[in-house]
Amino acid sequence: MLSRVADNLYWMSRYLERAEHTARVMDVHLNLMLEQDGEEQGGRWSRVLACLGNHETLPGADVFAAAQNFALKQILDSIASARDNARQVREQVSSEMWEELNRLFHESKRMIGPEFWTSQAHDSLHAITDGSYMFQGITDSTMIHGEGWQFIQVGRFMERAQATARLIDSHFAAFFQKGRETHTAAEHMEWIGLLRSCAAFEAYCKVYTADLRPERVAEFLLMNSDFPHSTRFAAEGIRRSLGCIHDVAANRKAERLTKLAGRLASALSYTPVDEVMADVHGFTVTIRKLCAQIHTGMFQVYITYHIDAALGA
Repeated sequence: MLSRVADNLYWMSRYLERAEHTARVMDVHLNLMLEQDGEEQGGRWSRVLACLGNHETLPGADVFAAAQNFALKQILDSIASARDNARQVREQVSSEMWEELNRLFHESKRMIGPEFWTSQAHDSLHAITDGSYMFQGITDSTMIHGEGWQFIQVGRFMERAQATARLIDSHFAAFFQKGRETHTAAEHMEWIGLLRSCAAFEAYCKVYTADLRPERVAEFLLMNSDFPHSTRFAAEGIRRSLGCIHDVAANRKAERLTKLAGRLASALSYTPVDEVMADVHGFTVTIRKLCAQIHTGMFQVYITYHIDAALGA
């Protein structure tokens, strides 16, 4: 497969996953703010900005407005970038994939305007997440599951693993206290909000009932092997897809890359939850660093490699 094609498919998938995650997080927190008094809103939206990857809000700024503007721009830019990447490899994606992505792009254009957050935010944010689900289903149903499809999987799960780890890090820093057994009603809602931000509340309840304990939430979102939005599930998806690409490309230089993917999956499979709870921040930072190394390694091997390296492979 041409490196240009792999690059476009990978980023198409990452950008669409980013738009979906941002839309879901904003929708959940807009609902949670109804349970919180006005004096505490600044902390909420600072956390939202941090978990979405923005740490640049100036002191004294309207944090709520900053979060709204950042999230809206991230959603619109991500969908536009996903569509642009798909357009550049139009012959590689199915007609149904292109039609759905194009529909989602035009749907996102309705989100522009000063009245958006007061009149149509809930419906539009749901339309973004539903459109992303639809695109993923169409992709799996209409595209040959070859190299191109595998790069799409790597992009989706790479973005998901990093976003979930960042979300957990931000939430535990704010609400987790070692040795504390009880939570206020407001804090209880925040733990529900964390699960809903990962589309995980109902799935969590099926495993643990509605008993919300921080260690169980961390274990489920980080280490559950069967839930699609857990970090471990994403890591296994990355490892599996990179292994399939390696088998097809037969590139000897990819061995280090597959080992890195194995390290990521092993860290999430075999680290005891007690060890994770002892330093949630350190563990999530390690996960994100491993993801970044895999991303860099994948580009060096398959996308931005020097021609001499390709000829010597």
